[in-house]
Amino acid sequence: MTLSLDYATLSDVGRVRRNNEDSAYAGPHLLLLADGMGGAAAGEVASAAAVQVIRRLDTSEISGEDMIEALAGAVHRANERLSELVEEDPEREGMGSTVTALMFDGTQLGLAHLGDSRAYRLRDGQLYQLSHDHTFVQSLVDEGRISQEEAFTHPHRNLILRVLDGRPDSDPDLEILDVRAGDRLMLCSDGLPDYVSDEVIAASMASGTPDSVVVELITHALEAGSNDNVTCVVADVVETEPASGVRPQLVGAAAELAQGSTGRGEPTTAVRAGVGDGHGGGHGGHGGALDPEELRYAPRPPKRFPWLRRIAVLVVILGLIGGGAWFAYSWTQKQYYVGTDGDYVAIFKGVEADLPGLSLSKVYERQALQVDKLPTYSREQVEGNIQADDLAGARSIVAELQHTATECAAKVKPTPTPTPKPSTPVSKPPVSKPPVSSPPASTAPATTPTGTASPSTPVDPDDCDGVR
Repeated sequence: MTLSLDYATLSDVGRVRRNNEDSAYAGPHLLLLADGMGGAAAGEVASAAAVQVIRRLDTSEISGEDMIEALAGAVHRANERLSELVEEDPEREGMGSTVTALMFDGTQLGLAHLGDSRAYRLRDGQLYQLSHDHTFVQSLVDEGRISQEEAFTHPHRNLILRVLDGRPDSDPDLEILDVRAGDRLMLCSDGLPDYVSDEVIAASMASGTPDSVVVELITHALEAGSNDNVTCVVADVVETEPASGVRPQLVGAAAELAQGSTGRGEPTTAVRAGVGDGHGGGHGGHGGALDPEELRYAPRPPKRFPWLRRIAVLVVILGLIGGGAWFAYSWTQKQYYVGTDGDYVAIFKGVEADLPGLSLSKVYERQALQVDKLPTYSREQVEGNIQADDLAGARSIVAELQHTATECAAKVKPTPTPTPKPSTPVSKPPVSKPPVSSPPASTAPATTPTGTASPSTPVDPDDCDGVR
């Protein structure tokens, strides 16, 4: 069974303001509301631009889950349009708009929401809020710090945390919702729920036609003292042909700007002057001159000279990068290690790394200790560099290496060869023969080894490995 929408929309500038920053659209397949903000930064331009972009989704060619993708894309395109408007006129920086949209394919709804405008559904006499406020007060309610009743009267209930503002972080809430015949849908700007309770809203929506309901809801807001623009879109889900027909309805700033009847800066300025002078419910005196709309999105105030801000941001970034680089270089110059400088052991200042055009280490002290006087293990340690905690630690490492080399030298010192003793002749027993007279033979004296040491073979320091 294919359903249809019977809709009506109405927007009122309110009793205080002289320009309307709300924009709304209602069509056979799309209900849309945008509440602009920013005071002199042209909130009406923001809401009108958002509606003009997103209203293109009022078509029967998109259905099911594709509605979510279509809504997300349309909101992002609207956000890009706001960015372009700020580039065209830097004084618009700081403007923004809420967006609440319900896309209808005949069987279900696609919801896109950003800000504090609201979407409601009345079903079987029960009112249910479909959207979730992106406000500071709602965050307190979500955290359990205040109750919903306290939020209704909280002094900062209008401070928005997320809004369509031309920046890349403006992502909407997206959801597919069920729908059935007899449901009544309602979109409204914050000028209604900030002053009218859910019970009164539910009672007004419980009877009458969409046309009569939008009038009654706005009347309740004005009688409750609302000092804001008030806009409502009401639609009944019906099985028959809608009484409203299929002609789209456009109200608020979007309609006024399309007709060329509303300026950008002057009406907003006039509203401020009226409030400051005590007209329209404003507070007299200097302290009352501030338009409450300026405070709705306090984190993004307008800037007069955006190029100066960009230069300042660039200077700060470059300063942080330069400061970080200098800090890193200063740290490297407080480090020490023991390594080799040619054939000698040396203490180096810095770290063993080089950057293009910049050396991060240099010889701090060259020692008299030769590398080849060290055993293999110690020599390999030095050639691979030995890190030290500080200069005193580096000198302590060198002293230990010197001690190791000294012990190694003592261990490999050559030892003299002992002198061999002459051999003693063996006595023979006398022979009983008459002695023969003969001249004594002259016997050459035997050569006896002296006590001179044999030359020693040079010893490699590797032979004293293990000496510590």
